[in-house]
Amino acid sequence: MFQREIFILAHNLGDRSFYSKYETVEKNQWRPYDERKIQQEKQLRCLIAYSFNQVPYYRSLFKELALRPEDIKTIEDLEKLPVLTKEIIRANWDALKPANLSSMAYSSRATGGSTGTPMKYRLSSHDRFLGGALLYRGWGFGGYDLGDKMVFLAGSSLGVKTQHPIVTKVHELVRNVRKFSSYEMGEAEMQQLAGLLTSFRPLFVRGYPSALHLFSQWVDQNDVPIPFPEAVFTSAEPLFPHMRKSIGDVFNCEVFNTYGLHDGGVSAYECPEHAGLHIDTERSILEVVDQDHRQLVEGEGTILATSLYNYAMPFIRFSTDDEGTLIDAECACGRHSKQLNGVLGRTADILVTPEGKNIHGWFFNHLFYASGHGIKEYQVTQTAIDQLVIKLVLDESFDGTNLETIKKSIAAKSAGWNVQFKEVDTINRTRAGKFKFIVNDMVSNAR
Repeated sequence: MFQREIFILAHNLGDRSFYSKYETVEKNQWRPYDERKIQQEKQLRCLIAYSFNQVPYYRSLFKELALRPEDIKTIEDLEKLPVLTKEIIRANWDALKPANLSSMAYSSRATGGSTGTPMKYRLSSHDRFLGGALLYRGWGFGGYDLGDKMVFLAGSSLGVKTQHPIVTKVHELVRNVRKFSSYEMGEAEMQQLAGLLTSFRPLFVRGYPSALHLFSQWVDQNDVPIPFPEAVFTSAEPLFPHMRKSIGDVFNCEVFNTYGLHDGGVSAYECPEHAGLHIDTERSILEVVDQDHRQLVEGEGTILATSLYNYAMPFIRFSTDDEGTLIDAECACGRHSKQLNGVLGRTADILVTPEGKNIHGWFFNHLFYASGHGIKEYQVTQTAIDQLVIKLVLDESFDGTNLETIKKSIAAKSAGWNVQFKEVDTINRTRAGKFKFIVNDMVSNAR
């Protein structure tokens, strides 16, 4: 109880209304979707009016499209507006600055930039703490309560190694967390992490799926005893089925996938039914759209984000570059929100064959992991339309027969690809500490 009070006090010092935000969103999760949509659209109208009056970019855009703020009243009306891309944001940085920016509390941020130049953006303090309230509610689906012990295994996108060590230590103490970097995952780091889990004994573990999966393999292969948490939360990367099984088996608990972006304000969390990720409505509007940017009721498409409270830099129909599948079905848990059936990953995680076919990274995941070829890690890089470079980290069960099987499967997808295999000891993480399974240099170089 004492730690919970410290946790709440620390957050309320940053935003006096934090705990009331948290209590509100906790109650909201059981409200009918139609009621939540009404509140979303009420805030959308406020955001649109504000953007038109205070942000030069949107004022010019509306005039160019012969639209008035009152033309955007509902989520469906958003289709009248074009998609906001990272390239547009970079080219219109000054025009996206609100006239009243000096009157509000905000912080300057940047995306990790794993597929190109990092994108700068501003995040209002109110919006940041609302995102925190939703994060803690989402962890609550797996049993978390404010102030519970948690270990992070991640990089900069989850706040690891982004602050001065003293500031990090204070945050760890008042929030009852410990942060462990995913940038290096060698033998020494594995032993240190196992020691941290044993000494700190967290109730929950949160991290990048690739790092958690690599650690779970090490624990299993070395028969290292670790205390079991109540649940594991994954984020920031695709959670493949083999990863979920490995992490769940080794940690002896359920694995809950999560999805969230500070720049776009969207978030979604998995409940104990594990039938999809419940999409939050309080902070943003999440659309899944087809190639013509038309909203889908269900099915796979690109995720767009409209951040409803980030007045420091309004993002309206911002393209996350993520691909996800929208589910049009009620969850047995009783929460009435719409759901994502996982997030497939970046649109850049799609490779193009010389024949003009698109091959998603999940093909390689199945090829290298699901078939048990003795591959610990892989990375596929497309350097040209007809060139693939595949790095492999192998274990002792890999042999030449496995490689021939892999070559035949890839050739069946495209006879025009020239494939170069490289056996390596490790594969580097990105600047954010994430693992890139697919690197499409053609997309990156075009940006």
